[in-house]
Amino acid sequence: MSTAAPQPVYSQPRRIDMSGLPTPAAVQQLHHYAYKARDAEETRHFYEDILGLPLYHIIQSDYVPSTGEYCPYTHFFFRLKDGSFIAFFDIGDDEAALPSPNSPIWINHISFRVDTEQELENTKARLLACGVEVLGVTDHHIFKSIYFFDPNGIRLELTAQLADAVQMQKESTTAHARLNEWTARKEQWRRERAEGKTAEALKPQNNDRPEFVPGK
Repeated sequence: MSTAAPQPVYSQPRRIDMSGLPTPAAVQQLHHYAYKARDAEETRHFYEDILGLPLYHIIQSDYVPSTGEYCPYTHFFFRLKDGSFIAFFDIGDDEAALPSPNSPIWINHISFRVDTEQELENTKARLLACGVEVLGVTDHHIFKSIYFFDPNGIRLELTAQLADAVQMQKESTTAHARLNEWTARKEQWRRERAEGKTAEALKPQNNDRPEFVPGK
């Protein structure tokens, strides 16, 4: 098994004229998202017995097909209702993946959609009965959520959608303009920081959740 410390890999795609390139693939849905598991059975109990996601597929090998690296593993998949999967690797070291060293623990997470608010409450009750701490129900206006951690330290969210397709379509018409405004503000903030004119954190141009501002 490799013991070298993994190095982060960041792609830096160039901005080019893409008019002569093939069209993008029609991505239909998430196939799977994979994480490191501390222990396969511990993870199975959480996702299958508590959350109700069936264990559906297992791949085992000594070598990683994509890199050729020697690292014996069991790769196991849990199926969601839409046919997508959340998957895990148990490499036999009884260690969970370390949290990101430069990100708050609430940032990196995966969210699963459920159909109703009652299902949020039902899952919350199951988790609490099993000794799992749960935050929420949190109202995000367009959906409501609960938050909790799995045995591997992965932050999970269960979400019940409130906004209908018409409202979401309306929201989509302003998404590019709002992101462009954020990008312009960030570029200005970078210049001011480089010139020593500001030491404050960058803030967005809008506050969509003023009810969470202390004292409001």
